Amino acid sequence: MNSQIKRSIKFSLTIAVITFVLAAVFSVISSSILNQVMWLIGTIVVFFIVLLGVIFDMLGIASTAADEKPFHAMAAEKVPGAKQAVYIIRNADKFASFCNDVIGDISGIVSGTASAIVVLQIANLMGQGDGSSTQITLGVIFTSLVAALTVGGKAVGKFLAINSSTQIIFFVAKVIAFIETKFKIKLLPSSDTKNK
Repeated sequence: MNSQIKRSIKFSLTIAVITFVLAAVFSVISSSILNQVMWLIGTIVVFFIVLLGVIFDMLGIASTAADEKPFHAMAAEKVPGAKQAVYIIRNADKFASFCNDVIGDISGIVSGTASAIVVLQIANLMGQGDGSSTQITLGVIFTSLVAALTVGGKAVGKFLAINSSTQIIFFVAKVIAFIETKFKIKLLPSSDTKNK
């Protein structure tokens, strides 16, 4: 029991550190990009960040809903991605935590900050100063649109994740396998298909 608690604490701390670093990187990159481009490009960047959050939320849910059985025969036949799929499903709690809590939540926070920058750009373009009624209205409309797209997108993602979990995880596993093989980058700690 103590070893499980230690592993849980270690994983939680690792996730917290990863979240801190990724949030800082995402914020710096998005702010740098948005401050140097026109509002239209900035809007596209915001929607891309929202899409990223939706996709990773879907991946996290798919990992918890997928069944590893179809991948055992594929792994035995050395089908690319099969071992990675088994690993993802067997470690669904950690995979989902990374996808939903780390990438998903960071995307939500960064999209909010990015939205504020875009609204400020649009307001300045219209010659409206800080705190003007136009800026406040734009802020409300833009933030509401981002929130609606995020929630609506995640609802669609959840439906797809639950109903097509095996296909989604297999696709992700094949992408991971390709990257690991082609670029010699280890994305998963292990692709072992042995029983726990």
